[in-house]
Amino acid sequence: MAPPTSDLRRCHWAGADPRMIAYHDREWGVPLHNDRRLFEFLVLEGAQAGLSWSTILNKRENYRRAFHRFDAARVARYGARDKARLLRDAGIVRNRAKIEAAVVNARGVLGVQQDMGTFSRYVWRFVGGRPIVNRRRWPGSLPAFTEESSALSKDLAARGFRFVGPTIMYAFMQATGMVNDHDVRCFRYRELS
Repeated sequence: MAPPTSDLRRCHWAGADPRMIAYHDREWGVPLHNDRRLFEFLVLEGAQAGLSWSTILNKRENYRRAFHRFDAARVARYGARDKARLLRDAGIVRNRAKIEAAVVNARGVLGVQQDMGTFSRYVWRFVGGRPIVNRRRWPGSLPAFTEESSALSKDLAARGFRFVGPTIMYAFMQATGMVNDHDVRCFRYRELS
């Protein structure tokens, strides 16, 4: 993979911010099967609702610290004192509903793991176990959600998860490599196809 400072063609949204470029070049669209990392993206994508990804990306290390490196078992045990601590933490998005959703979703992840063995096995079944490779040209060619993200959203909601609407789940699927939505002209498109 090329270093993030190269002059390679990238998806337009990567812009000029070194942090966004590094995220684009090293993470976005890379297939993830690690439950802790999947839980991290579930929390971060939910936190992003109504905000820009760069805002969340700039707070990511604070989230990792505040949420015990996204240890779902530990987050699932958060009580009133932990939630109050998070609401005072200026390093994260201090939104009561989003914080509560992170705790509820941690419990949901544990439930899915108990039912299916891994959270990864569960989410990846919505794309048949392999990334969907789209042939899109940015900007303007991306849907807000898809049939697959809607199905995942509906199933998660039925299991009690929060902040898992179809649009949030589509962003989650893109981030975790369940979908390759790199612009076909982007150097990462071929690398991940």
